[in-house]
Amino acid sequence: MPELRDLNLNRLVVFAAVVEAGSLSAAAERLGVAKTMVSAHIQRLEAEVGATLIVRTTRRSNLTEAGRTLYEASRECVRAASDALAAISATSAISGPLRGLVRVASPIDYGELVVAPALAALHRTQPQLDVELVCGDSYVDLIAERIDVAVRLGNLRDSSYRSARLGQYLRWIVASPAFLAGRRLPESPGELGEWPFVSLSTMAHPHTLSLCDLSGQRVRVRCKRAFLANTASACRAATLAGAGFAVMTDFSIGEDLAAGRLVRLFPQWGGEPAAIQAVFPSTRQPSPKVAAVIDALRRYLDRADQPCATARR
Repeated sequence: MPELRDLNLNRLVVFAAVVEAGSLSAAAERLGVAKTMVSAHIQRLEAEVGATLIVRTTRRSNLTEAGRTLYEASRECVRAASDALAAISATSAISGPLRGLVRVASPIDYGELVVAPALAALHRTQPQLDVELVCGDSYVDLIAERIDVAVRLGNLRDSSYRSARLGQYLRWIVASPAFLAGRRLPESPGELGEWPFVSLSTMAHPHTLSLCDLSGQRVRVRCKRAFLANTASACRAATLAGAGFAVMTDFSIGEDLAAGRLVRLFPQWGGEPAAIQAVFPSTRQPSPKVAAVIDALRRYLDRADQPCATARR
């Protein structure tokens, strides 16, 4: 029976990387070492444990039952060590220059309008910090994708992650002047169901609107499908082009409204206010890099002269 003293604990880090990355090649890239070195570590770990941990195919590595058991323990061990290092770094180097890479994930439209310029400002003050922004409208697994901090709009799905509030956003009912030309305006939001609707396919119920007014009154509207897209920026473009009306975030269409390219319908109505939050893997305290990203986003949003500052704190 193998004992802990028989294991090279460095190999657990390599093993966890292989499991999370999905293959030896991906793990080698993540760790910055040769694939042959990763393979050698796994082979030696299996010899130390006395069991096959991974069944390797040409495209992917699959865990055996023994491998799954060891990974669950290894993950906690590696995470605890990472938390300790982050805590040490936070207390000993919080006032010093930031170094290394920080990977930030964000929805596409918010990433382009807010996160990118905020991170650019951070890089100007911390030139030794490399910044990578990953934009996408689909769900991102922070651990698997090696994301340090992700910006999330709306309700959080990740109960295991920590979060920091950045602000909130609103959703407004809008259409282009070209779409509205010659149309009789509905008398109430409930009548919008008869109009062509531009909707986001990544929403749980893309054709159903949940609206509320300033007094708290609520209404649900089942809309006519007209144009469906998988990114908010594509929905905005279709709305500007007159494909239908849409319910869009205030931060993404502020300039369009000011320029008259879009018009608000039923200004007293809109979607429920929703939170903008930064989420990061659970630690006792955020690392200096994560704390710097959160601070940069907050400072950017606090600048009243920014057109996207409608995402209110």
